[in-house]
Amino acid sequence: MEAADLASGKGHRDENFPVASILLKPEHRAPVMAFYRFARVADDISDHETLPAAEKLAQLGRMRAGLDGKAEGAAEALALRAVMADRRLDPMHAHDLLNAFERDVTVTRYEDWEGLIGYCRLSAMPVGRYVLDVHGEDRATWPASDALCAALQVINHLQDCAKDYRTLDRVYIPAETFAETGARIEDLAADRATPALRAAIVSLAGKTRMLLDTSARFPAMIADRRLAAEVAIIQRLAVSLCGRLETRDPLSERVHHKTWEAGFLAASAAVGSLFRRAA
Repeated sequence: MEAADLASGKGHRDENFPVASILLKPEHRAPVMAFYRFARVADDISDHETLPAAEKLAQLGRMRAGLDGKAEGAAEALALRAVMADRRLDPMHAHDLLNAFERDVTVTRYEDWEGLIGYCRLSAMPVGRYVLDVHGEDRATWPASDALCAALQVINHLQDCAKDYRTLDRVYIPAETFAETGARIEDLAADRATPALRAAIVSLAGKTRMLLDTSARFPAMIADRRLAAEVAIIQRLAVSLCGRLETRDPLSERVHHKTWEAGFLAASAAVGSLFRRAA
């Protein structure tokens, strides 16, 4: 079995947030896309609905073999290894991300917010750090980047909380949050969120908003103005989605932005970022 046999069909234009958009300089888009293709394949493996856990781990092992330069490694991993070697990029970020996908196969519940953020340290933060390294940015930007990336990850989990439970029996809402609100995991199987489940989602959205407060200064910290504009877009979209999760039920209502909504938010954020740089 090849990784291509497990592909979901999802691409970078289907994501909630921009991936290597035209805002980035051409020389930076290629290494970012190599990382995305690697991550997309690994994500499709770990999220496959019918593949046995042992086979998922075997396939992810091929991804790691590729990062290590072994001939039996997956093509996307070998391609990323070549890019990282050419650009002298730290392979730690890719290995951390693989650790997250392996955890997705073996861990389906989280006890508390700290445990969920610990998962985000593997599943989300390495992505932002890699992009910053591609651009040669100061690693002093990492804490702000980490906050934004963790927020994006939690937002995605909350949007997809019902689907993750129904198809993969995977729950990212921590047990402590269920206990605090009186919600039950089984509520995720309903067509509409119970008041207790809504309270759980709103509680986590509030904690996510605190992460976004931390990352609000991130665009201004970035030296590359084009990357700063893309990050400003991502920040604006994330704040909007967080607000929707506070007022909409992801089990029964649309949370994702429509194309025109995302476009309007992106344009205003990019223009604002570039204007502030010019000023």
